[in-house]
Amino acid sequence: MSVPLNIKQRNAVLNSMINGLKKEKDALLKANKKDMERYHGGDIAMFDRLKVDDDKINAMIRSLQELEQQEDPLNIERFHFDHDNGMSVTNRTAPFGTVLIIYESRPDVTIEAAGIAFKSGNKILLKGGKESLNSNLVLVDLWHKALTENQISTAWVEYLEYDRSETQAFLENPTQKLDLIVPRGGEKLIAFVKQHATCPVIVSGRGNNFVFVDVDADQQMALDIIINAKTTKISACNALDKVLIHDRLENKTVFIEKLISKLLESNVTIWVDNHLEGFENTSKINNEAIWYEEFLDYKILMGAVNHLDEAIDKINRYGGGHSAAIITKNEATANEFMNRVDTAAVYHNASTRFTDGGQFGLGGELAISTDKLHQRGPIGLQHLVTNKWYVKGNGQVR
Repeated sequence: MSVPLNIKQRNAVLNSMINGLKKEKDALLKANKKDMERYHGGDIAMFDRLKVDDDKINAMIRSLQELEQQEDPLNIERFHFDHDNGMSVTNRTAPFGTVLIIYESRPDVTIEAAGIAFKSGNKILLKGGKESLNSNLVLVDLWHKALTENQISTAWVEYLEYDRSETQAFLENPTQKLDLIVPRGGEKLIAFVKQHATCPVIVSGRGNNFVFVDVDADQQMALDIIINAKTTKISACNALDKVLIHDRLENKTVFIEKLISKLLESNVTIWVDNHLEGFENTSKINNEAIWYEEFLDYKILMGAVNHLDEAIDKINRYGGGHSAAIITKNEATANEFMNRVDTAAVYHNASTRFTDGGQFGLGGELAISTDKLHQRGPIGLQHLVTNKWYVKGNGQVR
């Protein structure tokens, strides 16, 4: 483990993983069926994330293929300076070392996130949830076969089959070197990791994403984007939770009635604020705290605002710092919105569902960070690196 893997070795392992996934597809589906049958929780988002089917396996394979084709993120020169005294000072990218990924439900994390961490030269520790144990063990076995096939130690990818108390003990007093932790899951998991971790944590944060329908919006576009962002995958952190509608939108009542009708077609529960009270098939909220909630469910909250400033203030106050969109034909309004809204990704006339490493050209993501250090939004291969200074001299002293 002390000897770094070169890019040829890392890519060879990824290629072996691609072949392994293709060969062991049936075994993975069989293991996942066991996990699905044993899951009795009521969380529909977790259930959706737990499921592995042909499409998800193909997505895993595709992410590894894209990852294999990407340039080596290590040893890239970021800065160079020749000192007056003759020293050569260079800053280059370097791996973190050991990355622990703690995640709930999603077996695809065992492939996509681990793949990104591995190609960026890190040792991987995987701590999956008990609900996806059978699926994860099949995938970790594929990692070990891929490593062994390329004469590389299986210690590069380890699975930690710990319960909650064992995980807490490991976070507080790691039994091996630990350089970075990435929790991927709900707010309780994130809070648990941040409370007990003794090394840096990248938070793959919650969503609670907003769409603002401006006075100058193309209303059909607004309908299409809202329905897409809300209903296509409710378990995704880039799904829509809140809609703000400009009070002076032309034919506002007709637009809202159309939107309600469309949402009901997907069995979405609709809440409204006191400005929109009275529409059929909606319920008025009785607690402002609901504006802070990420639903991860077929639920949505709609409210009215009087101007752009009010929309921006509301998003910055209640949003999760993940994604926000404005629907408008006015470029100046869109630019002001995008510059002032404090989220990792901002959109003009597009769905928040695109906040994703694959969609952003990164070939997948380790996580989607709502922190501002050291990387915000989707964390791809080129972001999962730290840096190192190389100073060459010939006897200089200070």
